[in-house]
This record gives sequence, structure tokens and C-alpha cells, in this order.
Amino acid sequence: MAELAQAEVYARRTSQLWRTLLNWLAFFFQIFVQMVRGTPSMAQILSFLGLGHHHQHHHSLLSSNSPSFKPLPVSELPELKEPPASAAVRITGGGVGTDDSDDHRPIERLTVVLDLDETLVCAYETFSLPAIVRNQAIEAGLKWFELECISSDKECEGKPKVNYVTVFERPGLQEFLKQLSEFADLVLFTAGLEGYARPLVDRIDVENRFTLRLYRTSTISTEYREHVKDLRCLSKDLCRTVIVDNNPFSFLLQPVNGIPCIPFSAGQPHDEQLLDVLLPLLRHLTEQKDVRPVLYERFRMPEWFQRHGIPCSCWTK
Repeated sequence: MAELAQAEVYARRTSQLWRTLLNWLAFFFQIFVQMVRGTPSMAQILSFLGLGHHHQHHHSLLSSNSPSFKPLPVSELPELKEPPASAAVRITGGGVGTDDSDDHRPIERLTVVLDLDETLVCAYETFSLPAIVRNQAIEAGLKWFELECISSDKECEGKPKVNYVTVFERPGLQEFLKQLSEFADLVLFTAGLEGYARPLVDRIDVENRFTLRLYRTSTISTEYREHVKDLRCLSKDLCRTVIVDNNPFSFLLQPVNGIPCIPFSAGQPHDEQLLDVLLPLLRHLTEQKDVRPVLYERFRMPEWFQRHGIPCSCWTK
């Protein structure tokens, strides 16, 4: 009997070891896929494992964003100052100029366009998420939930394939949306597929604070990048429109309307971007008749795009 009991314990341990090994193999396969799409840095891999600094850059496995992009350092936001009146930015067909004209129109309500993956949440295919990463994120206090998403792929019987996803909310998400909706109209604009993004947004936006939701079909392709978010689909006048996205290539058509934010992953349980960095900046922008001069002075995105081979000729008003 003792030998049988010992054999049973050995069999259980062997089964657990195999399951753990398969989880890690699936995880490293996902990293390999990311390397094929765009090589991630070692810092990104260590951060995903929970071994990197929480202010480094990360990429969730379901993100459609460019994995090779390194965002601007928004985490250390200097004291906000009004740009000189003589240096106001004017968006023209040729890029950024100056404009001394005085606009006496009443200030309209601010429109804030928010990206989803790696900006508000991070999501991972449940089967490939190592238990140790999941457990460390939960123990650190990250809010999370699991989701069933309809894939665009079909099963062999022709039925839609169902993907199981584990989603982590960026710290402060609900309070961020609550406070932001008090002074701005919120638009959700994601390059993710609707079958994945719609049920996810239903879970994080139970109060229906987003006045509009836009998915991948609303993005466009350019000669420089795919899945670009053209803000002209929202308004012809973008002086009171701002987009927050961890992938600036998403707003390459309107570079001075964008705020590049640090990507969020499960390895960042103490991230403070939403409430301590982005919310103060967005409150400041509500006081501006035109948000673009302030954003240009803060981020200098036109110059950033030019350094990355995207000419000013592709920008729009």
C-alpha cells in the first residue's frame, strides 16, 4: 500500500510539472511570435515576468500596437506652463507654424479619445499566461477579470472561435473615467477587433461614460503604418480634441493632438499614469481654446515623427 501511495504522489507531481512546463512553453512561444512581428527588448520580457522596473515599457500579447515602439517619458510631467501667445501652433498642410490670431469663439467641451490595450487595460490569452505572472499581479492588487471573446477565426465546423482572455485594469481606471467624464466627452478608439474589444469595454464602462466606441474597422491604412486613427472622423475642427495612446503611430495624421503614454502591463501593479500624470494634463487642456499649442510645446511630436521617417506632408488639419 505504501508503494502505491508513493506512486500516486509521484504521478500527481509529475502531472503538475508537465502542466507548468506546458504553460511556460506557451508563454515563450508568444514571445517568439512577438519577435517575428517586432523584436521586444529584454527589459520588456523581464517586466512581463515581473522582474523589471514598473516604469519600463511593456506590450501585452493581444495588443495590435507596434511592439518596437519606445514611448516618450510621460511619467515625469514637468510643471505645466502656458505657451507664449506669440508661439501658438498653427496646423497647416506643411506642418506646424505660428499664429498670432485671437479666437473669440466660446470654448467647447473637450473631447478625449482613449486607446484601449496597454493604455486603459492589458489583456492576455488565458491559456498562455503563466500562473506565476497572473498570481503576482492579483496579489499586488491589480483588478482583473476573465472574458470570452468571439474571434474572427472559424473552427473546423464553421462556428466562430471563442478566445478566453484575462484582463487587468490599469490602476485608477474607474476613478479616471469618472473624473474625466465630468469635464470631457469620452471616445473609445481601439485598433482591436470589435469581437474582442466590445465585451471588454462593456465590463470596464458599466456607467456608459464613452459617448462613442470605434474599433479596427474605423482605422485607416497609410503608406507608413496600418490601423491609423484619423481624428477627422470625429470632427473637422480638432482644436478641442486630444487622443491618448501608448502607440503614437496611431495618431500620425494629427501629431499635435496626441498624448503618448507609457504602455501598461501586468508587471506594473503600482502604475500611476492615469490619475497622477494624464488626468492633471487633461484638466489643464480644458482651459485651452486650442489644445494643440500646449501639446506641441509639451511633446514635440511633429519632430519625433520626422526623426522616424514620417514627413510633415502626411499630416492633416
